[in-house]
Amino acid sequence: MEQKTLLIECPDSKGLIAQITNICYKHQLNIIRNTEYVDPLSGQFYMRTQLEGIFNDHTLLLDLDRALPDGSVRQLVGKANKKVVILVTKEAHCIGDILIKVYDGSLQLDIAAIIGNHPDLGELATKFGIPFHFVSHQDLNRHQHEALLVEAISPYQPDYLVLAKFMRILTPEFVARYPNKIINIHHSFLPAFIGANPYHQAFKRGVKIIGATAHFVTDDLDEGPIIKQMVTNVDHNYSADDMAKSGRDVEKNVLSKALELVIHDRVFVHGNKTVIL
Repeated sequence: MEQKTLLIECPDSKGLIAQITNICYKHQLNIIRNTEYVDPLSGQFYMRTQLEGIFNDHTLLLDLDRALPDGSVRQLVGKANKKVVILVTKEAHCIGDILIKVYDGSLQLDIAAIIGNHPDLGELATKFGIPFHFVSHQDLNRHQHEALLVEAISPYQPDYLVLAKFMRILTPEFVARYPNKIINIHHSFLPAFIGANPYHQAFKRGVKIIGATAHFVTDDLDEGPIIKQMVTNVDHNYSADDMAKSGRDVEKNVLSKALELVIHDRVFVHGNKTVIL
C-alpha cells in the first residue's frame, strides 16, 4: 500500500469536496486526512488530501480533470524526501540548525549540497558529509556570479533552494529559473524593516518585539509570499547587537519550521500570499 498526497487548487463550486472524495472512493483509496479552505475574497478553493491505497496516477488525475472546474491545478505527490541545495555566506546558525535536524530525523529532507560565496562553512558541511561548493562573488558582477551558481546547482536538480543567510540580492533572471522554489529567511518581522541591517533599524525605532520571516523569493526584495513568521520580546535594555543575538534563535526556528511546512506539501502559493493546510 502506498501513501500519496493529493493537492488541489481551483475556483470554488458547489459539491467539490463530495466530487473529489467520491473519485477517491471509486479508485478504492482510503482518505487518511483531509483539509480544505475557501478564500472568502477570491473564491479560491484549496484541498490537501492524504491517501492510501494502490494508485493509478494517470487514471485518477484524468477523472479529477473531468470533474474539476476550469482553471484547476491538481497534483499527486509521493512520500519521497524533497531535495534541497542550501546557499550560505558566513553565518552558521541557520544551516547548523538544519543540519542537526536532518541528522536526527526531525526534518525529513535530502541536502544535496551546500554552496557558499565564502569558504567559511565548508568545514561544517564536511563534518556532516555534505558536498560543499565555494563559488566566490569577488570581482564578478551579479550575473557572472549567478551563472556560476547555476552551474553548481544544476547537476543536483533540487526541488528547492534554501537561502540560509545567503546575503546576496538575486537578479530577476535567477529567480525566474526557480519560481516559488527559493526559500529565504529574513531577519525581521516583514513587512517591517525590509533590506539591510533590520536589527539596527528596529533598535532605532525602539520596538518591543523582533522577529523573523521565511518567505519565497520574488523580484521584489523581501516581499515574496510569506511561509512562516515568529517573534520574541525585547525592551529598552537591548542594544542592536543584543537584538541580533536574540534574533538568531528566532531566525533558525522560523526557517526550519517553514521548511517542514514546504517539504510536507502544506503550502499553496496564490499571488503574493500563501495558504497553509
